[in-house]
Amino acid sequence: MSVLKRISSVLLTCLIAGQALAQAYPTKPIKVVVGYAAGGAVDVVARTIGQSLSTSMGQPVVVENKPGAGTNIAVKSVITAEPDGYTLMMAANALAANMSLYQPAPFDAERDLVAVSFIGRVPVVIAANPNAPFATVKQLIDAAKGKPNTIAFGSPGNGSTPHMAIELFARAAGIDLQHIPYRGGSPAITDVIGGQLPLVAVNALEVLPHVKSGKLKVLAVLSPNRSPIFPEVPTIAESGFAGFEASVWYGLVAPAATPKPIVNKLHEEVQKALQTKEVRERMNAVGGEVVPGSAEMFANLIRSERQRYAKLVREANIQPD
Repeated sequence: MSVLKRISSVLLTCLIAGQALAQAYPTKPIKVVVGYAAGGAVDVVARTIGQSLSTSMGQPVVVENKPGAGTNIAVKSVITAEPDGYTLMMAANALAANMSLYQPAPFDAERDLVAVSFIGRVPVVIAANPNAPFATVKQLIDAAKGKPNTIAFGSPGNGSTPHMAIELFARAAGIDLQHIPYRGGSPAITDVIGGQLPLVAVNALEVLPHVKSGKLKVLAVLSPNRSPIFPEVPTIAESGFAGFEASVWYGLVAPAATPKPIVNKLHEEVQKALQTKEVRERMNAVGGEVVPGSAEMFANLIRSERQRYAKLVREANIQPD
């Protein structure tokens, strides 16, 4: 047998083996790691998708919460997991940001992980205490220009997606705001409600109950379209910043060496889930939208977000908590 024929035979054998593997997969429960505590937006999205995958793939999908170190603990646990399709991660913006935020870089997402499927996004919102002296983004900008670096905003922490979003917004608006980092969105929201500071930047889901109760008011959603849970609130573009947006995005990733046929099968199953009424309604209920698309699209997003955050971290000298 010639060398060429032997190579062709090996490739054909691998292809058949890969197809057989994908057809048999899954044969046991699938674990989806979340780098945040239970009950948050990423956790809700993971459980929503997990429930749909469990139904369509015939195996339980178990969400495992591994908060800590800005999600780095969770990311590393997935990178070092067996690349067999049974350990996945519901990743968010921190996956792209942490490679610049932490030095030396704790991982290389493009090398150590493979993009399975983009899920969707939930906008970051700027919310204020109802007694704050500004009810619109324009009024906030005018106040900030009158007293540079005196108006404070809370966020879930240094380098968090909402923190990065407001830094990007402030640069676009030509203003300086005072950042007060918290360990999570809830304590930041509590202090804004209590009047300790006027503003908070978090994802839309976290402020929803407090807006309904009248304890917070949303100045703007940092998304290209109005939020389904805050339809009366203008977008940041409607507030004078066309083309500017900042959302918390979500997507599934797996260890880099996960067999391609399994990655493809997972991608197809997620895409089917995103078309269902149940998943779309659940995402809308938390203020988000589903975004169907290729795995390549998600990989490109991770790359572009990595570059965007690297520039911001460098220029604004942002340090992790």
